Amino acid sequence: MDRDKVLRKVLDHIDNSKDEIISFLRDLIRIPSVTGEERGIQEFIASKLKDWGLGYDMWFIDEAELSKHPLAEKVKLPYKDRPMLVGIVKGCGGGRSLAFNGHIDVIPPGPLSSWKFDPFGGVIDGYRIYGRGASDMKSGVAAYTMAAKLLLEADVHPLGNVYLHYVIDEEYSSNGTLAALLRGYVADGAVNAEASDMEVQPAVSGSMWFKIKVRGKTASMSRVWEGVNVIEQAYKVYDAVKKLYEIRVSEKKHPLYPDNRGVLALFIGMFNAGSYPSAIPDEAELRGRMGLLPGESIVDAISELRDFILKYSMLDPWLKYNPPEIVQEGYAGEGVEVPMDHPIVSTIVNAYTSALGVKPIVKGHEGATDMRILMKMNIPTVCFGPGTITQMHAYNEWVDLRNVVNAVKVMATMIIDWCGFLD
Repeated sequence: MDRDKVLRKVLDHIDNSKDEIISFLRDLIRIPSVTGEERGIQEFIASKLKDWGLGYDMWFIDEAELSKHPLAEKVKLPYKDRPMLVGIVKGCGGGRSLAFNGHIDVIPPGPLSSWKFDPFGGVIDGYRIYGRGASDMKSGVAAYTMAAKLLLEADVHPLGNVYLHYVIDEEYSSNGTLAALLRGYVADGAVNAEASDMEVQPAVSGSMWFKIKVRGKTASMSRVWEGVNVIEQAYKVYDAVKKLYEIRVSEKKHPLYPDNRGVLALFIGMFNAGSYPSAIPDEAELRGRMGLLPGESIVDAISELRDFILKYSMLDPWLKYNPPEIVQEGYAGEGVEVPMDHPIVSTIVNAYTSALGVKPIVKGHEGATDMRILMKMNIPTVCFGPGTITQMHAYNEWVDLRNVVNAVKVMATMIIDWCGFLD
């Protein structure tokens, strides 16, 4: 059977399986897999894969072994009782392999009073399903799981291997994805199914946290004029950070980020000073986040931030002789991108067009994803998923169910076109 007939058969089967797709996503949302508590959802998915006749591998990360790799990150929560899982569709042979990558952990829901519906209820209202993880990123996980399952049900078998990553700990680190790759679940190409608003995203931005220490001079409350209130000085540094953001937005350009204000987000998120209401504070600590375009290194970014603040401080009579200390501390992930002319990009663009009848929007992803690890492990990757980035970590998080079904169609088509098929 030729490709178009095979594709039509698969797309029709997906249309006839909408209720099953939605039901599976709802089941995932109803399992409260907050980071550190992933075992239940992993066992549930593994049981489904077994029922459907798909292969899988479940194991526990060896922290000591993982820590030897240069891309490994600090472990915040022990990995005991937190299994990793990879679904396996064994290819018939002769085709390219493909990995779908996604995480199954979610952030805590926060106060229930902030939610319209139960955050782990999977409530459907119109075309939306609500719940923690609906967009970030159980909808993406559900989509590629069902794409593989329904493709095989339609009696279409890929020539290349297909791996379905279900990784833990992503909200804290990329160690889950790294562990899956080190176990051998690498491929000729990959789709990171993070929330992309159904856009094809060949690039993801970077992000860096930083800390700034500012000093003043304390004095008695009866000699306030002898002191230098560090809060006033720290606000000058705050202003410098704000000005650098404006300059970077004006000067930094990238074709996949036509509106660069979000990707370059640079701000102070924490401001701590003082220890007593009637004492002039002499030390402040500011912590913030700096967004990076693909191609910007962490070393260059912290140097740019440090140089700008220090030059800005030279104009101030106090800060000139008491310069702030600026260091990178905490999260540091560089942006990555796959060339626009790479086959992984053209294949998913064509798959989208074939499956949905329209061309996709091609843009960069604002924010870090595990696509960074896949690319650094030499696996060409694109970000594509049904979740919407505006709902990531939001109260009343939701995803459009129409996008979930459409993502299944695109991903199934991607398997056909990338891996080849036997029917």
